[in-house]
Amino acid sequence: MKNALKDLTNIKNPMKEPSEYSRRKFIMWLAVAVNGAVGLVLAVPVIGYVLGPVFKRNLEWNHWVPVGNLEQFPKGETRLGQYRNPDTTPADGQTQNLPCWVRNIDDKQFQVFAINCAHMECPVHWFPQSKLFMCPCHGGVYYQDGARAAGPPPRGLYEYKYKVIGNQLLIWAGELPTLSTQASSAKPGSSPCLG
Repeated sequence: MKNALKDLTNIKNPMKEPSEYSRRKFIMWLAVAVNGAVGLVLAVPVIGYVLGPVFKRNLEWNHWVPVGNLEQFPKGETRLGQYRNPDTTPADGQTQNLPCWVRNIDDKQFQVFAINCAHMECPVHWFPQSKLFMCPCHGGVYYQDGARAAGPPPRGLYEYKYKVIGNQLLIWAGELPTLSTQASSAKPGSSPCLG
């Protein structure tokens, strides 16, 4: 009987052969490594997006940029101006040039408005006959000083800070004027910066 039990214990289990076990282990580790590599490749852009601002502490984009010569903006008129976005790359092409509305009040005071409506960011158009800015999207209307006249916008047009140096009109670009920035904290109709 002891011999029979000894013979039974000597029978090798085909499932526990060393070659089969090592092959299974190798395939498992290979699958883990491939999944880890795919996960790492997919995580790099996400990590770069999240940590990008931490490593990019460059404030060069936040500075005064020229809108044009004062002759481009006659006294008592509102004209479309254009400035170069300071935070661009060569691939941006024509999108690096941004429009703005410039109102020359009396050759000493200006108002520079973002072209976007305060409601849903649609571009507003200036109508000199009626002296109104109008938004074609939802019917927002603004007076010539940027104050809200009618429609759904909750407030007046956003204003940029500006200054005049020599014969150039400059605006503080880099941060878009919003309710949370100093550029739009002035009440509509008042000048946010006189230099």
